[in-house]
Amino acid sequence: MSTTTKEWTTPADIREQVLKQWNRGTLLSTMVEGRELFPLRITLRKPGSREITDRFADVRNWISGLRASAVHYRIVWQTINHRVRGSNTVPSEIWVDTMDDALALIGKRRAADEFASMVKRCRKEMPDLLPWLARRPLRALEHSESWPAMLRLADWLRHHPRPGVYLRQIELPGVHSKFIEQHRGTLSELFDLSLPPGSINEKATGATNFCQRYGFLDKPLRVRFRILDPALCILPEGNGHEITLTRDDFARLNIPVETVFITENEINFLAFPPTPGAMVIFGAGYGFGNLATAEWLQDKALYYWGDIDTHGFAILNQFRHYFPHASSFLMERETLLAHRRYWEREPRPETDPLPRLSECEHSLYDDLRHNRLGDRIRLEQEKIGYSKLLEALENSNSPSA
Repeated sequence: MSTTTKEWTTPADIREQVLKQWNRGTLLSTMVEGRELFPLRITLRKPGSREITDRFADVRNWISGLRASAVHYRIVWQTINHRVRGSNTVPSEIWVDTMDDALALIGKRRAADEFASMVKRCRKEMPDLLPWLARRPLRALEHSESWPAMLRLADWLRHHPRPGVYLRQIELPGVHSKFIEQHRGTLSELFDLSLPPGSINEKATGATNFCQRYGFLDKPLRVRFRILDPALCILPEGNGHEITLTRDDFARLNIPVETVFITENEINFLAFPPTPGAMVIFGAGYGFGNLATAEWLQDKALYYWGDIDTHGFAILNQFRHYFPHASSFLMERETLLAHRRYWEREPRPETDPLPRLSECEHSLYDDLRHNRLGDRIRLEQEKIGYSKLLEALENSNSPSA
């Protein structure tokens, strides 16, 4: 077939058009909604009068190819009288008449049957979830084996709203704590549809707040910290004890420190030197919800120490959502430039605007995300010399941020 005929609709093009309807979820959605999609008209690119004149052999081959493959589609023919070639019958329209034809054409009949079984079961057991099947049919198919267990769990939770039990305590066929953990994204969408609004904590969002959103018990968040002033130790004997408390127990404290450091690196946390009136907390990356409930931290001088890279500044920006008065610590341009030999390449830089950064922080963040200092530059906090930490702490007995 010549290059010209490739511009005309081929049997492969017809299949591709129907496959797009499948990939968009349209074919399966109609099985839920009951709306008619068929007969489905196929976009037909066909030769014009000039091509019939100049490429008559190619046109005949093109017509023969369409006719030979027309098992699951229908060709509407048109007779034209050509001034050079005389009377000829050519395709004017192409239609796929039924769902069965479409599925056979793209080889998806078995998958569609599987989806139809899911719809039938959902219609019988949990009709509230039919809109989800219509909206996410391809994603539903990925969970076809797990679908019966998902329906059982959704039905159980509807009858036991905000159950106040651990996931491990649910006893349903095919449902266990790992099952729920593996599918919590999908389950969240199903629960949001099937549960009455009063049984959902709308403020608890995201995968990490799954249990809180639907009223399950969750393992308590913990805060790990060290008191850096021997005079303020809350345990007898020793110096610089490491303590781990639940979030709720930590929130009930009111340690008489003036300064609190938060560091993301464990070695920095463990090696942080004695400092009058201070404590250090081992950070939690992007998760600061465990500190937000400790209202007494709002009255302390807070210093966040993270990596000097785009994600380090993104975490600082998030930290200030909970503690607007917090300062950065050893995250300034001078420290970055002084440790050039330890620079590395950040794998997937952050690029979004960070509105809670100071002017100097934002200037450095902009240089990093726009690669003005080099390609995806980062300096991990553990690469900063210990003497630099001591120097920052000694300066007027207060951090130099």
